[in-house]
Amino acid sequence: QVQLVESGGDSVQAGGSLRLTCAASRYIVSTYCMGWFRQAPGKEREGLSCVSWSGNTYNLASVKGRFTISRDSTKNTFYPDMNSLTPEDTGMYCCAAGASCTEILLLRGGSWGQGTRVTVSS
Repeated sequence: QVQLVESGGDSVQAGGSLRLTCAASRYIVSTYCMGWFRQAPGKEREGLSCVSWSGNTYNLASVKGRFTISRDSTKNTFYPDMNSLTPEDTGMYCCAAGASCTEILLLRGGSWGQGTRVTVSS
């Protein structure tokens, strides 16, 4: 297991940008897949994006082109850079680390953080 801590959640205007950060308790870049999911008010959790241990990235269609996931192996951290935010992006954002991006994007396991809140106003 690995512990994950998110930060960077904030309130922004529609059209704005945010970078969230997920800090892992130990080195995981070359051995884990890392990703993000969110839970919007009144909705089910949904996997958003993932970067595999080999560097391949996967994104949910609704965020493709707006969200970019990256990682910094020197800091054991990974990030989504979120652009062109809309009120529909409001929610609790959580990072996850697991054996595969399938596991992460389908929320089937792995280690999860507690989340950081993002609010987008119109």
